[in-house]
Amino acid sequence: MDIESGVTRLSPSDAEEVAQRAVVRRAVYVYEAPIRAWHWINAAAVFVLMATGYLIGKPLPSVGGEASANYVMGYIRFAHFAAAYVFAVGFIGRLYWAFAGNHHSHELFTLPLFSRGYWRGVMGMVRWYLFIDPRPGQYVGHNPLARLGMVTGFLAITVFMFVTGFALYSEGLGRGSWADVMFGWVIPLFGQSQDLHTWHRLGMWGMVIFVLMHVYAAIREDIMGRQSMVSTMISGFRTFKD
Repeated sequence: MDIESGVTRLSPSDAEEVAQRAVVRRAVYVYEAPIRAWHWINAAAVFVLMATGYLIGKPLPSVGGEASANYVMGYIRFAHFAAAYVFAVGFIGRLYWAFAGNHHSHELFTLPLFSRGYWRGVMGMVRWYLFIDPRPGQYVGHNPLARLGMVTGFLAITVFMFVTGFALYSEGLGRGSWADVMFGWVIPLFGQSQDLHTWHRLGMWGMVIFVLMHVYAAIREDIMGRQSMVSTMISGFRTFKD
C-alpha cells in the first residue's frame, strides 16, 4: 500500500505472477434487459406449469375431512392457469422484442438454414459435446447448436403447449368464449378431449427434457467453454477468456 496516495500496489512477486498467469477477459453486451427479465420470469412460469401439470395428470391422494375444507387440486389448477397466462403474455412480449431489440433478439425465432457456415458451426459444437474437439467455438449470441435446439425444441414445444393448453382451457370457459373461438378447433383435430390431454402431457415431458438439456449445456459451456453463459443472462454481458 502506498500510504501517501492510498493506492494498493502489488508486490514485485505478485506483479510477476499476474503478468505470467492472469487470464485476459473480454466482454460484449449481448442480452438487453427485457430479454433477461423474460428469461427468468419464463423459467419460473415453466417450472410452475410443469409441477402443477404433473399433479393435474396424476392427482395427490385424497385427504380426510369435509370436502369444503379441502381445495388442494383447485389451488393447483389455479396456479397452472395463472402460470399459463404469464407464459403466454411473456411469449407474446418476447416475440415483439425479436423485432424491437438488437440483432441477437431474433435468434430464438430464426435459423440460417441455407448458410454452410452455420451448419459447420453446428457440427463443430456437436463434436465438442461428444468430446471429440478439445474446445468449442466462441459465439457472442447463441452458438449454432443451441440456436437449433431453441428453435426446434423450446419454440416448437412452446407453440404446441400454448395451442393445446388453451384448447383444453376453453372447455372450462364454455362455448363461445374467447378461448373456444380461438382454440376450440384443436380438440376435434386430435380426436377428443382425453386424447388432447394425453398429447398435452407428452408435450410437458418434452419440455422437461428440453429444460434438463438446456441447463446441462449452459453449465457445461460456462465451465469448459471459456465463455460465460449463466451470468450473461443476469448481467447481459458475455465474457470470453483467452
